Amino acid sequence: MRIISGKYKGRRITAPKNLPVRPTTDMSKESLFNILNNRFDFEGLKILDLFSGTGNISYEFASRGAASVTSVDADFGCIKFIKQTSAEFEFDIMAQKSDVIKFLKTNKSSYDIIFADPPYNLDQKVFEEIVTLVLENELLQLDGMMIIEHSKHTNLSHMMNFSFQKNYGGSVFSFFEFDEEIEDDIIADEEDYM
Repeated sequence: MRIISGKYKGRRITAPKNLPVRPTTDMSKESLFNILNNRFDFEGLKILDLFSGTGNISYEFASRGAASVTSVDADFGCIKFIKQTSAEFEFDIMAQKSDVIKFLKTNKSSYDIIFADPPYNLDQKVFEEIVTLVLENELLQLDGMMIIEHSKHTNLSHMMNFSFQKNYGGSVFSFFEFDEEIEDDIIADEEDYM
């Protein structure tokens, strides 16, 4: 894998072959960051990378100047590799070994961008639960975006706050963000409550 842009543009990172991962391809990653680039200035953003695997997406955010990146994966080997790579590049990445669903149920922070790349063979209900937990627990900032990578056999377009999707070969990115009208209603409700 290689870092596409930012401070460490062009640097290659080689992960151990024994990690149980299916990294996002460089082509898909480049397409994803082209979309994000048009919407965000990465400097100072707070990022959550779920099912982070080798840390491929986390390194890209860190290289582009994100203020903090939290990488969550259940595999000890993946977390160990992310910690080693982060130390080598002096990235501000906090790697946490945890079951993602448990993490989403207990985490109290909110993020500007949340990226999730669950194993493609997980049941559709797990993908839906990820979306529901993020939104119900208010883990996404009002002007933030959540992206879930999945196979073309999984469909998340019926879920709350679904915005659009992009297909790249056998992979699909589903994007979630708050509608401006919904956002205005939430702010108005909060002001009424105060």
